[in-house]
Formats: sequence, C-alpha cells, structure tokens
Amino acid sequence: METDIAIIGMAGRFPGSPTVEDLWLRVRDGDDCLRDLSADELRASGIDEALIASPDYVRRSGVLDAVECFDAGFFGIGARDASIMDPQHRLFLECTWETLESAGYVPEKFDGSIGVFAGCGANTYLLNNLLSDPKLLHQIGWFLLRHTGNDKDFLTTGVSYRLDLRGPSVNVQTACSTSLVAVHLAVQSLLLLECDMALAGGVTIEVPHGVGYRYLEGEILAPDGRCRAFDAASGGTVLTSGVGVVALRRAADALRDGDPILALVKGSAVNNDGRRKVSYLAPSVDGHADVVREALAVSGVDARSIGLVEAHGTGTALGDPIEFEALTQAFRSQTDDTRFCRITSTKPNIGHLDTAAGVASLIKVIQALQNRWLPPLANHTAANPLLDLATSPFEISGEGRPWHSDGPRRAGVSSLGVGGTNAHVVLEEAPPSPLPSRAPPEQVLTLSARSEAALDRMSGRLADFLAARPDTSLADVAYTLSAGRREMTHRRVVVASDINDAVKLLQIPDRCRSHHALATDSAPEVGFLFPGGGSQYVGMGAGLDERFTEFHRVREEGVLLVERHSGVDLTPLLAVDADPEQLRRPTISLPAILVT
Repeated sequence: METDIAIIGMAGRFPGSPTVEDLWLRVRDGDDCLRDLSADELRASGIDEALIASPDYVRRSGVLDAVECFDAGFFGIGARDASIMDPQHRLFLECTWETLESAGYVPEKFDGSIGVFAGCGANTYLLNNLLSDPKLLHQIGWFLLRHTGNDKDFLTTGVSYRLDLRGPSVNVQTACSTSLVAVHLAVQSLLLLECDMALAGGVTIEVPHGVGYRYLEGEILAPDGRCRAFDAASGGTVLTSGVGVVALRRAADALRDGDPILALVKGSAVNNDGRRKVSYLAPSVDGHADVVREALAVSGVDARSIGLVEAHGTGTALGDPIEFEALTQAFRSQTDDTRFCRITSTKPNIGHLDTAAGVASLIKVIQALQNRWLPPLANHTAANPLLDLATSPFEISGEGRPWHSDGPRRAGVSSLGVGGTNAHVVLEEAPPSPLPSRAPPEQVLTLSARSEAALDRMSGRLADFLAARPDTSLADVAYTLSAGRREMTHRRVVVASDINDAVKLLQIPDRCRSHHALATDSAPEVGFLFPGGGSQYVGMGAGLDERFTEFHRVREEGVLLVERHSGVDLTPLLAVDADPEQLRRPTISLPAILVT
C-alpha cells in the first residue's frame, strides 16, 4: 500500500449523461448515448442548408446538456469575463469543484497542497464566436482575450488561482491521451511528495455544439455516426465533447483520514511510439505493448489477475487490430492463458472525447470495479474477424455480466494519442471499508449555499440521495456536510434521528427540528457562559459522556485536573447514582459544573 494511489473523488459531464452516476447507468446497459439531430437543430446551430442536405453529412452527435451555462458568480467571475471564457475552461472549473466535494474536501480546510494536471482541446469557441467579432477584439485586446480563459496554457493555472490550490499546476497536451497522461503525472507528483492531493482530467467541447459532420472515405469518422470498437462492422469513430476529473491521494493518507476510496491505482506508465509505425497518425503495436508491460511491472500485478481492459478502442479498421495485438503481446509476456479478460471501450457509448477520452474511460472502470460488473461493448454485432480471439487473453461481448473474481478485482485502462504518446493505468478495487464507528442516532445536518433557491435544491438532492441509499451512515453524512463543504451565507440545520427522519425533514421542514437563516459576513464573537452554583443535578452530562467520545475525553481530562489541584475525585460524584448531598458542597458542585 506504500506506493498505491487512492482515487477518492470524481466528477464529469458526458454525452447523454450529466453526471458520472448517469454515465455508469448507460454504460452498464450498453447504451449508445449519441443522438440523431433534426434539420431544425442543425439550422439553429448555423449549419449551411446545402451541407445539411448532403448525403455525406452525418446528422448524429454527442450532446452535453446546458453546455452554454456557467455559474460564474459562484467563482467570483464577472459577467464580461465569463462571456469570453472558453466553455472548456468553464466546465472544467465546475467539475474540479464537484470532484473536491465528491472527495469530501474544500481547499481551505485541507491540510496540504493540492495539484492540478489536465489538458483541453482546441478552442473552437475562440475561433467561431470571439475572433469573428472585430468590435469585441478591439474593445478587449488580444492579450486579455487570450489570458481570460481562452488558451490551453491557462486551464489548470486558472483553476489553481480561483480555488487557491498551491500544488503543481501543469497543463498537459498529448492529444487523445492527454487526460490519462495527466493522471499518470498526478500519480508521480503524489509519490514524489510534491503535493498531498491531485486533481487530474481533461475537457473537450466543440463549438458549435451538438452538430454532425461530413463523412469522407479514408478518415477515422464513422459513416453512420456509430462507433463499433473491435467489431466486424467497425467503420470509424465519432468525435464528441465531455469533461472528467478525478481526485487522488496517497493511499496511506486516504486510509488514515477515512476518505471515500473508490479504487486504487497500482501503477501507471507513459511512453511514445517513436518511428515504430507506418505513419505519424497510426498507432504502434510495439509502443502500446511496451507501455502496458511497464505499467504491469510498476504495479507488481500479474497480468493473469486483470479481469477487464478498457481499450482506446476507436472502432477503426486500422487501429483496433493493432491495439488488440499490442495488448495480447503485453499480456503474453506473463501468461499463456486464454479468454480470461473482458476487453471493452467507452467510445461506442459516448463517442471519442479527444483530450477527455482517457479520464472518461478511467471513470467507467472505477464504477465497474465498484459495481462488480463487466460492462458490454455498445453497438456490438460480432467480433472483428482480424482479431485472433481464440488464442488471446481476451473476450469480447455485447452483453454485461457480474464480475466474479477469486482475488481483488483489477483492470487496465489504455489511452493512445495521435503523435504516439501512450498511457496505461492499472487499477484495483477499493479495500473493504472499515466498519462505521458507534455513533449516536441523532445527527445535525448542516447545509449552506449562495442563495435560498440553491439551498432548497441542495436539500432536495440530499433527500433524494438518502432515500435511494437507506443504508448510508447518517453520522458520515453529517461529518462530510460539516467538514467537507464550504460555509456559505444561506444556511440550514436539520436535526434527524435516522435516515428516514432526515429525508422527511429535508423535504418538509419541521420548525422544532430544522432552522434556516442568513449568516453574517463576519464570524460572530464567542462568549463563555458559566452557570452558577445550584444548577448541578445528579447524573448531569451522563448521557453525553456515554454517547460522545470527545465529551468523555475532555471530561476525563477535567476530572484529572481537579484532582491534581484540589485532591477531589469527581468521578463518583458525576455518576448517575451520586449522593445528592455531596453535590451540594460548593467545593464539589462548582468544579463539577465547570467540568461538565
């Protein structure tokens, strides 16, 4: 565990799937999340009428919901700066915040430095929406236009500035493998103790958004808008948009602090093909095989224990057989066993997310490990006849099934970039969660938001979450809401006795057990109030002492201090069967009240 890296949070937005949970539901069932586009939608996006009518134009795309929306005020960004900010930077910033919340942290409460490693695609918003407006360019100037969230150089540093993250902030650009290379660099930074938490991922958003493309024979794009990886009907891929981010910590630190470990990174590797391929744009058997072998060696994991490989899997006639051969060679360096590992790809589900493709695949595999389910290949018809499946370590299927394993479930994730930079990550399922500590049934749930409407929405989402997961520890929820969320001005407090009680109170507040108010801008002053003599009673604080570890610890400390300074032992006098006459003596009652 000393060199393992824990994945403790994740967030993303993908075609047809606005959250990582939605993505898993679609991937689990083998759904194709791309959708057909109407002529009216294409006209609204500014596509030329002649192109829409062309038989070569494919009216199919992966669409992100509300891609034009951005909560600029939440991050303190002005309206003008937000309007000229690349949507890739906007959505990546939102997803980094969501990832931190998924991990249960806010930057100002984290004891350590947080790094950011990520990359983005080409800024088509700048080309199509900003540079086409000479008046805007004249008013703002090229320097500010470029530096206000409109250049790849500023993706991660913009996040570090706005969230006050002080670890390494590195922009990564290796084409399609960008986000998985970012994960590798984040792992290395953590192992080298350069930071104590790292955010890694990528984003690609095409503008105009949600439009089709022109099919040209010989290119990598599919003629029918459907990606079929490793399939007999493979015809190409579909370029789409998306964003994904994961949070990582050293596993020992995550275990110590009780973080929600989603999966473990056992090892990772990055290399380049060099000239070992037929052309610059082509993948390489040797380069890909080498990076997989290196990742396996770094992880110390036996290839025979890998039950799932998430391949790059573009669904192209050239790329898929080359990748399959590379993976086979890498596994054959350790085992001759056949058909023990499922091979799959996320691209048939959501298309090719370019710089965000690798992290999308990683998020999918994390969820496959969590749910112990081997996902199918979407759009599967039959295996590509060029693949020698019978003698390979792999199986291909369009049907999902439970993931049974004699040992820890393990998986590999590959991502290949145009230009030859390859990445591979070896994952293992999270270790068993420790049993929850004994906690009192009553818990205080604290919520805060920037507006009353947002606070109401947050309450509703929490109620829905708890209703869907009745086995959740209410004490853990209360702790995360208190310690892992930023305090904002609109606040709500709910005192609940169990999950069902919490759901009811969040949906329909009870003024006796819930309260909301607007907090002041500055912290209130603290006053120390000491009750006078005569307020003591037999067994005071006994219930608190029995139920709360911290109360018991502090009371024991106080009892020892009183005995050290006065020679009076308060222990029997604070018991539930204490002599009430003894408690009336001022030399006993006053110290007992103070300690309580």
